[in-house]
Amino acid sequence: MFECFRDGAGEVLKRRNYLDDFGRFYESDIDLLAKIERGQTFKEQGSPSWDAFAAGDWAGALRLIEAERDSVAAYFQDTARRGLAFRRLRIVEFPVTSYLQWEMNSFRLRSELGEEIRVLDAREIAGLERDGPLPEVVILGSSVMYAVIYDEELKGAGARRFTDPEQIATTVTEFEFLYRKGEEFSEFFGREIAPLGPPAVRRPPSADTPTGT
Repeated sequence: MFECFRDGAGEVLKRRNYLDDFGRFYESDIDLLAKIERGQTFKEQGSPSWDAFAAGDWAGALRLIEAERDSVAAYFQDTARRGLAFRRLRIVEFPVTSYLQWEMNSFRLRSELGEEIRVLDAREIAGLERDGPLPEVVILGSSVMYAVIYDEELKGAGARRFTDPEQIATTVTEFEFLYRKGEEFSEFFGREIAPLGPPAVRRPPSADTPTGT
């Protein structure tokens, strides 16, 4: 599965070009936005909630997620008007990372407001990852798909772009197969995430903090 993404295939786009390209196709006449997310920790650029989480302010991070409710609701009202389905498959390893705990709380809001999210235990795809982890995939209808690229700091750095209709159709079929295997988000969240206390966040020492020898 997902063979077309192996060996660095695809046209490489830097982050700004990727975002511009994504936006152009997103605004076109597509009926599906699908994502597979595999990594267990990332740095979220431009997210005040993630910034609060990374600084150890868990209560503030949750407040900032909730503060986005109106804008997220407006976004999904627009996707519903367009007839655009937004499906996300989140691969999860256990125990969940602090980042995933934060992300799942962000997803809880999005799930409530219209995003179709399922969660799949990484052990369920072990047989597919003998040659490496599944790619981070974004699919926009039958027009284009991307394998997202991250830098050494785990920040989004761009993507590899694919436009071959046959490759896209195959990837959509493979996505839907795994998506059907996933668990409904609300069930996963209630069992695995809601009972957790605030996550521990390891912060780098300040310049005045001794680091030892």
